[in-house]
Amino acid sequence: MGGVAYVFPGQGAQYVGMGTDLADAVPEAADLYRRASQVLDLDLLELCRTGPEEALQRTENTQPAILVTSLACLEAARGHVPPPALVAGLSLGEYTALVCAGALAFEDAVWVVRQRGLFMQEATAGREVAMAAVLGLPAEAVERVCEEASELGVCEAANYNAPDQVVVGGDRAAVEEAVRRAKAAGARRAVLLAVSAPFHTRLMRPAAERLAALLETVPIRDAAVPVVANVDAQPVVRAADIRRRLVEQVASPVRWAQSVARMARDGVGTFVEFGPGTVLSGLVKRCAPGAATHHVEDRASLAKTAASLAWAGEGASQEERSRA
Repeated sequence: MGGVAYVFPGQGAQYVGMGTDLADAVPEAADLYRRASQVLDLDLLELCRTGPEEALQRTENTQPAILVTSLACLEAARGHVPPPALVAGLSLGEYTALVCAGALAFEDAVWVVRQRGLFMQEATAGREVAMAAVLGLPAEAVERVCEEASELGVCEAANYNAPDQVVVGGDRAAVEEAVRRAKAAGARRAVLLAVSAPFHTRLMRPAAERLAALLETVPIRDAAVPVVANVDAQPVVRAADIRRRLVEQVASPVRWAQSVARMARDGVGTFVEFGPGTVLSGLVKRCAPGAATHHVEDRASLAKTAASLAWAGEGASQEERSRA
């Protein structure tokens, strides 16, 4: 099996109904929603259960909802999956990974990602911006396309999701030009995304500055498990290094493909995704084709993952084992 990594999804994975199957069955999972609701002054479990979708899609709601849902999935899986050698998360998911690794307290993470969502949303308010996914071109070709399109405004690579999948973002006119140029260069697909801001580009620098000030007020501890950082795909443990990378992450590209490759080089052969959907599992297979992937988002997927990994951890009670 090799080493195990836990991975956590970012914004875009959300859907109405996420997490509720496990919250209804596992009291510890439901308790996380209760605690988060107190922090947010919002019934988060009800928002996840019934929406409405427009409310769930608002960045300031989406980010805490995905974080809490992912941690609820992790809580439900305790005793059923091997402990991780490394943890990582895509964008917002990095905060989930930090809670998992003991570097961030749960309530602090819930509050920070709510504020982070607001900061990112407000950074380009009133500006015509966009993001687009480019599939079927190597990263270097996408970077060239962005450089050429930059005559019309900011256009940068924002997410290196897989060797042949890069998300770009910036000013709308420049991003639309990048889409045209990518298609002309032979991209299999190049499409605008339904997002509200150009995340992980230089246009997010105002958000990064506000986040830096906020994080100075939040306790961050050394991680008990190395967290592979989005900004440079390096495993991080020290609190000061974590804090700096969280600030840099907002206005820097997410190097997910490089992060998965790094984990595979470090001996990880099994990736377990906790949270809504299976987007990361699909990306892992493209970045590390020999790796095994599993996911936990409801009771059925938990049972399947537990059976596949055949794990009954030390300290897991009979009741915990029976949940799978």
